[in-house]
Amino acid sequence: MFSFFRKKPPAQARINGESVAVQAGETLLHAALRHGIDFPHSCRVGGCASCKCRLVSGQVRELTETSYILSDEELDAGFILACQSVPRGEVEIEVDLAAQQGHQRVRGRVVDQQRLTHDITRLVVQLEQSLPYRAGQYAELSFDLLPQHARSFSFATRQQPDAQVSFFVRQVPGGVLTSALHSRALVGESVTLAGPLGDFYLRPASAPLLLVAGGSGLAPILALLEEALATGGERPVTLLFGARAQRDLYALEQIRELAGQWNAPFNFVPVLSDAALDTSWGGLRGQVTAQIGQHLVGAVHAYLCGPPGMIDRAIEVLLNAGVAREHIHFDRFTTLPVPATASV
Repeated sequence: MFSFFRKKPPAQARINGESVAVQAGETLLHAALRHGIDFPHSCRVGGCASCKCRLVSGQVRELTETSYILSDEELDAGFILACQSVPRGEVEIEVDLAAQQGHQRVRGRVVDQQRLTHDITRLVVQLEQSLPYRAGQYAELSFDLLPQHARSFSFATRQQPDAQVSFFVRQVPGGVLTSALHSRALVGESVTLAGPLGDFYLRPASAPLLLVAGGSGLAPILALLEEALATGGERPVTLLFGARAQRDLYALEQIRELAGQWNAPFNFVPVLSDAALDTSWGGLRGQVTAQIGQHLVGAVHAYLCGPPGMIDRAIEVLLNAGVAREHIHFDRFTTLPVPATASV
């Protein structure tokens, strides 16, 4: 007996009135980019909301939970994340394509490379021209030495007048690009930056700041602090930094300098998660998110950056403690594989 399986025909999606064929299992974002539509996006893994769009008609299968990214109002209005939505038949969506127009592509060259920990490297890139960005945002980097790989990294400093930018690169096990950036001598290497990307940046306010960072997620947090200090440094700050062991703590002198210049209380709390390591450690141990409740003084505004598990737990703790959703801002660092041009 022979069985014949007919290939499922592509679903049809209308994006701002333009018809796009979506292959089986393909996301709306991937299909749009494949058809040459300059669809707003950045992380491609459901962590930034850059690709949010409104589902006008039809149904989609969502690959991940989106309620932590999209507000209740956006969900009620039918917004979805294109990078996490696979059409169930014909769909129609509307998206603000103008959101992508502010992005630029700028060439640069690595001028400094420094090992910060056993798996985090600091890169300094001199750009050929200034790339305006807000502290906390990130860019997609494509190095000439591995042009087929690209990866997004957060700016580790506020925008500088000399057009130099810095990034903290954590080596991802098995990651082609991050392993190369960690192991090779890179000074003099050429790179292209695309950005700025993301909506993680400091909102104007006077409320106390609760900052929670994990691993290389300290990069945009330091940039936020530099930006806040440049405008006065008058908001009380608590910085919780989660690391596995003492060897994973870094930028401590920079944090001390920021604290010394601050014009309001500044509390730095490092927390080590591996109790089996560093028996001499006299500081806090456990998950960094377990310390959040101890530092919720007043109506804090929270800024979170690090691995998805840390971010999700921190958001849960903050919401349960009564912190307003609109006062919780975050950037979920992820190493999930993504389609087409991006790779670790």
